[in-house]
Amino acid sequence: MLKKIAFLIILLVIVRFSGVTASPKREFRAVWIATVGNIDWPSKQGLSADVQQEEFRAILRRVKQNRLNAVIVQIRPAADALYESPYENWSRYLSGKQGQAPSPYYDPLTFMIEECHRQCIEFHAWLNPYRALVDANKNVHTLSHITYQQPSWFLRYGGKLYFDPGLKEVREYFIKIVLDIVKRYDVDAIHFDDYFYPYRIAGQEFPDHKSFAISGKTYMARDDWRRENVNVLIEALASKIKELKPWVKFGISPFGVWRNARKDPDGSQTTAGQTNYDDLFADVLLWLKKGWIDYILPQLYWERGHKAADYLELIQWWSRHAYEKHLYIGHGIYQVGTSSKACWRDMQEVIQQVDLTRSTKNIQGSSFYSAVAFKKDLCGLNDAMQYEIYPHIALLPVMPWIKSVKPQAPVVKMKKSGTGITLSWTSTETKGGLQYAIYRFTKGQDIDFERAENLLEITRSSTWISNEASGKYTYAVTALNRLHVESEPGYAME
Repeated sequence: MLKKIAFLIILLVIVRFSGVTASPKREFRAVWIATVGNIDWPSKQGLSADVQQEEFRAILRRVKQNRLNAVIVQIRPAADALYESPYENWSRYLSGKQGQAPSPYYDPLTFMIEECHRQCIEFHAWLNPYRALVDANKNVHTLSHITYQQPSWFLRYGGKLYFDPGLKEVREYFIKIVLDIVKRYDVDAIHFDDYFYPYRIAGQEFPDHKSFAISGKTYMARDDWRRENVNVLIEALASKIKELKPWVKFGISPFGVWRNARKDPDGSQTTAGQTNYDDLFADVLLWLKKGWIDYILPQLYWERGHKAADYLELIQWWSRHAYEKHLYIGHGIYQVGTSSKACWRDMQEVIQQVDLTRSTKNIQGSSFYSAVAFKKDLCGLNDAMQYEIYPHIALLPVMPWIKSVKPQAPVVKMKKSGTGITLSWTSTETKGGLQYAIYRFTKGQDIDFERAENLLEITRSSTWISNEASGKYTYAVTALNRLHVESEPGYAME
């Protein structure tokens, strides 16, 4: 207990003297929840459905306590499914056996989305497009798996099995997978990480010469053909997702370096060994320029001053290349307390990195890799999140390019009781799963809806109870649609 009190005192001193940027009212705050290898959830294979569900609820409790407002959950790690898929096997990361459903049966994706939405947490469904088998030498897939059904679609590289991105049939198959999820589940976003073409292995060429000979004849270089294969997939998904559900966002979390300046004058002043454009064949800047994606979330897991990939250089570079889409920054909290570098021995590197996102233009928030770090509470991570990084809750940023109707202001009433007040409200909206933001202002204080400290709670309920005396404050409630567009306020009326 004394250690915790001392930690909080240190944090207060830092807040007082470090010039930390104020917590904004709107900010994307997410955490990745990885399922491959049971990194974050479930904690191990073969757990009962009840234990799996309780573990996920525990993650969400930490998410709420740390004042995050979104989760990015890996639901397709390797051509398998952590949901009821008509096309792919149940993932072994659930039951321990590929193709076996949870027991007792439940659909984890339905469950996770409902739990998140009940708590006003946005759900981003994270898929890996091309990875088919993590260990190709220990094939645990069932005979019904796509790797057996369509063996000509797959290439072995570095001990793993990958879909061949050069095949039209592969693109059509993956588009079918994504659209099935968007159609049947109430996801808020589709999310891909950095795994497009696999990271290069020294001395080994990705063995796609056959598909290049067939479909790459018009290209002078195989690298250009590879990039176009990924471009075609991203463009098609961008269009088809919005045709099906215009409000579903499409986001990419690429490797943190697009290109090094030594190869391209528009690249960053970095010396990364591999890059998105030259090695993973992901031309993410093109996707932003074309408006195919709604947000970019580069994985900037390096520290400030890193020799090959300086966080300070990269955050500025990405800020200049956001192309009016949302830019969030990925932080490697897994390094806190585990890296041998001195800068990761406490929370200061993370605190300062998040602060820089707020003082750098064109950046709307952060995501953290990964959820298990909250469970381990590395170096007092959770206290730092709650008292230093996110002292107040926040609404999610609005994407103005996605069409949306502004909700009507709720009609709010206040009922006094002996111990406090009860607010209740009604809305003319009947569709879209409205959320409500509750504000409180001290009597005589300016009514400022942009100050984060005035925002008390975000809820789906139509009532709210406070033990505060009724005469001390003015209360207001606004309605939020699923794209977080906010209504005019309705003020509490006695």
